[in-house]
Amino acid sequence: MRQEKNNIFAGIDWLLVFLYIILVGFGWLNIFATSKTEENHEILDFSTKYGKQILWISLSVPLIISILFFNSKFYEKFASILYLISIFSLLLLFPLGNEINGAKSWFNFGVMSLQPSEFVKACTALAVAKLLSDRQYNFKLVKNQIKAFIIVFFPALLITLQPDAGSALIYLSFFFVLNREGLTLNYILLGAAVIALFVLTIFFGANTMFISLFIIISIVTAYIIYRGGKRFFRFNWYKILGFYALVALFIFGTEFTYNNIFKQHHRDRFEVLLGMKVDNVNIGYNSHQSELTISSGGWFGKGFLEGDITQGNFVPEQHTDYIFSTVGEEWGFIGSSFVIIVFMLMMYRIIYLAETHTNKFGRIYGYGLASILFFHVIVNVGMVIGLLPTVGIPLPFFSYGGSSLWGFTILLFIFIRLDAHKNYDW
Repeated sequence: MRQEKNNIFAGIDWLLVFLYIILVGFGWLNIFATSKTEENHEILDFSTKYGKQILWISLSVPLIISILFFNSKFYEKFASILYLISIFSLLLLFPLGNEINGAKSWFNFGVMSLQPSEFVKACTALAVAKLLSDRQYNFKLVKNQIKAFIIVFFPALLITLQPDAGSALIYLSFFFVLNREGLTLNYILLGAAVIALFVLTIFFGANTMFISLFIIISIVTAYIIYRGGKRFFRFNWYKILGFYALVALFIFGTEFTYNNIFKQHHRDRFEVLLGMKVDNVNIGYNSHQSELTISSGGWFGKGFLEGDITQGNFVPEQHTDYIFSTVGEEWGFIGSSFVIIVFMLMMYRIIYLAETHTNKFGRIYGYGLASILFFHVIVNVGMVIGLLPTVGIPLPFFSYGGSSLWGFTILLFIFIRLDAHKNYDW
């Protein structure tokens, strides 16, 4: 057993490694398809995007070895310190960050740039696992639930202030983890209701929504009183009035925020998505071209490097956030389904392995990893096919970018390390 413990590759789940290689390799092929030109198609040309991605992929190998080198107990013991370091890196962006596309999200090191938010996700998952696995921690207490919310949403707040709302949205995925560990489903239902009310307010307007909800709440209250609930009304009338006030505050606050705080391009994206306006030339151009690109692939696709829309560079940022549209055009419905199935297999395998952990830390971290992957895939694919607004969320292991690739590699291989020696590291 000591010999196995000293072998960093002992006990590794090679299925997860194999799925990782498939996604990274297939992702690179599609990055090559989006950035190859007639004049420049040398694979090892590091001035091209596909050449740079090969460099990031190659550097992932020593990164993986480094992750596997540390004992599983290391990640539990230093989870809090790693989380604080990650928070400090986000704070440093405000005075030292490099502004790209209006957001201070990057550190520029000359030959390369790094986006700290891609690495903070792993540190947050470790911190949540550390907190919830503490034997003295009772998650049923509201004060302890608030501690978990602070750990999750503080980095999300800092990322929002960069501003990078898309990356901040990912932290909603931790609700799945908290729910698995005992958080009532009411929080998720409340969040869904808030989102629905927000969208309906934008679509119908504050006055219409308030009047409609006022009528609905009044009818429900009258029905309760009619059914013999006069005593209920006598003791709870202040709660009902408070609920009216809360709904009114949220609805009119949403309208004020939407019209006065949201930037015009944010409002345009919502309105295009909700069908309130049609704009296939300006703000809706990316989504429109992406949908055309995917639909043109048919069942079997046009073939590798044969996608005329992809080769014509009609889809902006196709090598990053819109990389899935390349899959749709050149590999068709079959290829797109294959990518989704590989992601599903990876998430299923992670959850299956997480449930085999006798140590809560490994199980909770595994659920954190699976939830982050799930949220990324759903939002990215939904964005590319036009079901969700463009929010700038990459497809894991697939999209171009060293920070994204390294961030997800760290997330995955920390779990692989925790799982490999789960029987004797604790």
